[in-house]
Amino acid sequence: MSKLERIYFFHQQVLSDNYPNASGIIDEFEVSKATAHRDIEYMKERLLAPLKFHHGKNGYYYETQFSLPFENSPQIIFLLAMVHRLAEESGLSALPEVERLKKRLGELLSADYKRIIDNLRCERIELQNIQPEILKTIIEAFHLRRRMEIIYSKPDGSISKRIIEPLRFINYQGRWYVLGFCHLRQEPRTFLVARIRAASVLKIKSRSENEIGIDPDKLLDSAFGIFKGEETRQVKILFTGKAANIIREQKWHKDQQLEPAKQGVILTLPVADFTEIKMKVLQFGANARVLEPCSLKQDMAEEIARMYEESRIKG
Repeated sequence: MSKLERIYFFHQQVLSDNYPNASGIIDEFEVSKATAHRDIEYMKERLLAPLKFHHGKNGYYYETQFSLPFENSPQIIFLLAMVHRLAEESGLSALPEVERLKKRLGELLSADYKRIIDNLRCERIELQNIQPEILKTIIEAFHLRRRMEIIYSKPDGSISKRIIEPLRFINYQGRWYVLGFCHLRQEPRTFLVARIRAASVLKIKSRSENEIGIDPDKLLDSAFGIFKGEETRQVKILFTGKAANIIREQKWHKDQQLEPAKQGVILTLPVADFTEIKMKVLQFGANARVLEPCSLKQDMAEEIARMYEESRIKG
């Protein structure tokens, strides 16, 4: 256990008028007598805790009121609560370590922590189930800097075995992805964790980014959305009506440009794959229209035609 946990434990014992001493730290955390005494001295000298020893009760008490750093900060408590809720939302709450952390934080901080957690909600409509063992394997691969072997299922249902060198672990729109160098394709690929059916850490060390010749962050920043590629195209979209007001308040990419138009606003941004940008445009219905490139305009027209035809047949 860390020094921080021991100090918070001792602090709570003092606040509860239990008159703790070094023996309490030793029994709770199974540390040496010297470590326990160093913790108490640290509180006195570094944290300026007004600890006084009561000989009659054989333990410490606070001579004046005292709080540990961040202990009563609503902002810090909110941040910890937010981390917990995001862990739940992104599938990490299935890990036993996260549950232990939540319990421990609740003990270390005040009752405000649980109250804020109970009142904080994070909602998404597209949560995906992630197997805890696969998540743990991915984390281990990044920690040990080793290659992974995965069994991957594509959207069409086809299965393939891949050996990848993990480069970045990404949470995008509530979904977990692994950006890795794929030995099957001999190029960087992005894998949706929810589609990984099995995973194992190999004994072979991953190469460094310089050895692979890839700058993962540059690649991830190169274009809009999760789908990346070396070739990007500038996409221009005209937003009108209420959509124009919404877009003025949003940032889709760091290199985007917004320019006023007679009907609304024109958004220009780099795109490597049309899949996600088509979904975003369709989200705004008639209030969004692709201006460039022509290939995307054609894709949108064909998609809308197919949607109409399907609705007409089924209707």
